Amino acid sequence: MNLSAPSNRECLIALVNNESGQQVEKCYQCGKCTAGCPVSYAFDLMPNQVIRLIQLGMKEQVLSCRSIWLCASCAVCTARCPRNIDLAAVMDSLRGMARREGVAATGRGHNVFLFNKNFLQSIKKYGRLFELATMLSFNLKSGRPFREADAGLAMLQRGKLKFSVTRTRGQAEVARIFERVAAVESGAGKCN
Repeated sequence: MNLSAPSNRECLIALVNNESGQQVEKCYQCGKCTAGCPVSYAFDLMPNQVIRLIQLGMKEQVLSCRSIWLCASCAVCTARCPRNIDLAAVMDSLRGMARREGVAATGRGHNVFLFNKNFLQSIKKYGRLFELATMLSFNLKSGRPFREADAGLAMLQRGKLKFSVTRTRGQAEVARIFERVAAVESGAGKCN
């Protein structure tokens, strides 16, 4: 038994702090983040509970919760926090950790994950968002191919959606950004 090795609790706190740039151990559970959160009604764990589970080292429970995927990153929690913890950044880092560890999002969280993935694939491929392809891909992958089809058709008729995308001049630079992020993420998420 190595008594000098960091505990699960210390390791999780260090990982989250390192990835998010925050100090989650500073949270004293006042609940202001939860009181202000506009989407907490859909959460399985309230924002302050997510922080508390991190403080307790309960990695599996945190990474498997629906809340990290449903967070809108609106930063109301951040604005209300008396300890200046950017909880939106913490939630973002938890989503990254969950992805790297193969923890699948479920329910509504799965749809958020799919949408984000399709959005980023469009940016990576075209250097900008190709709305029509992004939504069609999302609808197919989420198992509801005709979701919002009437709205999409109306947008096409009004010229709000295009059948093709104009690639940007900076597309190669955007692709390099994605490569750099992938390189950084491949080395992230390890505790000494």
